[in-house]
Parts: sequence; structure tokens; C-alpha cells
Amino acid sequence: MGVAPRHGRAYIAVTSNKQARREVGRHSASGAGGLLARGRILGDEKLKALIEPVVTATGFALVRVAMIGGERAPTLQVMAEDPATGQMTLEQCARLSRALSAMLDEKDPIEAAYRLEVSSPGIDRPLTRLADFDRWVGHVARIDLSEPLPFNGAARKRFQGPLLPTEGDDIRLEAEGLGPIALPFAAIRTAKLLLTDKLIAETAPLDASGADDIIEEEG
Repeated sequence: MGVAPRHGRAYIAVTSNKQARREVGRHSASGAGGLLARGRILGDEKLKALIEPVVTATGFALVRVAMIGGERAPTLQVMAEDPATGQMTLEQCARLSRALSAMLDEKDPIEAAYRLEVSSPGIDRPLTRLADFDRWVGHVARIDLSEPLPFNGAARKRFQGPLLPTEGDDIRLEAEGLGPIALPFAAIRTAKLLLTDKLIAETAPLDASGADDIIEEEG
């Protein structure tokens, strides 16, 4: 199990020593960030359905679930936060990691050796829920759409600028070169905050106590 700070993000990583018990050829998991690997691996949305109840029962809020790393280094990344702080301490990451490991061992959704990474969102956090865009109004975000939309006679997929209050199911921002615009939340592929002096000043530092006491191990 390893731990390190990443842009103000606390994380715990556990390497599974489980080997695939059968091979069914190559399978591409559905959903953004899906993993191409041997064996049975659920898509991100199905993994989320297994993981979110455990996160909630442990007292946290789920931010994102993703399979990353490809076939050579598959990693199940679970990003969560303490609703009271919007962050996760190392102790909280470790507690959630233990709860998730127990569930994953029981449900066995990934028939391959993989790494479980439980982390806080960090300062430059992803924006995955509509409420996130209201929570971080005034801060600069970068937004990528699944498909381009026409603005000022040109199709664009990427937008950047300070967030404005949402309207219904649309997120709004003061986009560079465009001014105030609205984008359908359902059209967003990825969105994240960008590091600025304002964001750093308004984000309380994560607790990094105990980092030197946690080492990499298999489990």
C-alpha cells in the first residue's frame, strides 16, 4: 500500500495479487476510462454501482470511479471526499480502502491482478456532478465536450474560464474568447478546476500526517 501527495491530493494504493482465473479473450469495458484487459472486467458505471454504496456507508461522497492504466498496469481509481471538508485525509483514505477491498474481494468484479487507488479529489479536482459547478463558482475550469458545439461560427469542444452559476441542467462559464456561455451538463466529457492562486488560497491543505509510515505492499 503506497501513499503520496499529488497536487494536494491524498491517496492510498493497494496492489491486488489476484490472478485471472480464466481468460475470455480481449474485452473492452464500457464507459469513459474503460479498461482493455484479459478476463471479466465491469465497465465504469457497473463498478460505480458496486462502489458508491460502500463509499456512502463509510460516510463519504463518491466523486469518480475510473479504470485507468491500460492492460499493463490496470488501476481501479476511486476518488471520494468527506462532505464536511471536500477533502480526504490519509486516515480516511485508508479506512475507505479497507472497506472497498473487502467488498471487491467478495463481489470479485475484476478477474485480473490490478491496483486499487483511493484518493481525495485534490486541489485541481475533477467536476463530475452538476452541484460541483455551483460549488466552485468563480474558479477557473477547463471543460471538454463529447462532441463539438457551434460557437461564433466555429465548432468547439474545449472551453476554459471562470464558472458561473448553473441554470437548470446547463453549466455556465465566462469562456475565454466567447464571454458567458451555457453548455449542457450531459454533453460534458471531462471537466476539472485549474490551479490558480485564488483556488490555492481558498482550499485548505490536506492532512499529510503519517505519510512516512505507509509503504508499498501487496494485498
